[in-house]
Amino acid sequence: MQPGDTAGALLKNGGFELLADGGAVSVSRLTPATGADGAPPHHHKLSHELFHVLDGPALFRLGDTLTTVGKGGLVVIPPHLPHVFGAAEDTVADMVVVLSPGIERFGCFAQLAAISRGEAESLIPEQDRYDVHVESIPDRRSRPSR
Repeated sequence: MQPGDTAGALLKNGGFELLADGGAVSVSRLTPATGADGAPPHHHKLSHELFHVLDGPALFRLGDTLTTVGKGGLVVIPPHLPHVFGAAEDTVADMVVVLSPGIERFGCFAQLAAISRGEAESLIPEQDRYDVHVESIPDRRSRPSR
């Protein structure tokens, strides 16, 4: 991608706009629809992931911890921490997501979009490529802690 370029993917339950892909950082804007997940439960082996909630609230499960993050909130997730996130049941979320070091993200979200439309079955065959390792953790919709 060149400076100023963006790429997007329409997900079944929201949208994804890629702002920078690979290298030192990958930056995207993710807008899960009302009550929708942003991605399946997963962890990253290589990258830290940072979420800046532009509008929300957004719900996160970080390992065993449930939390609600409101507008302006920031979440930093270290490598290997299982997590899942998404919009609260009564609102759309809007987040800027940064991975460092950067991993190619557009293909990952294109694959997630295909899964959401029933055109693909799983991200598991691509999890090493995208550093998105699928986890089996409880749902993020359980009552969040405060």
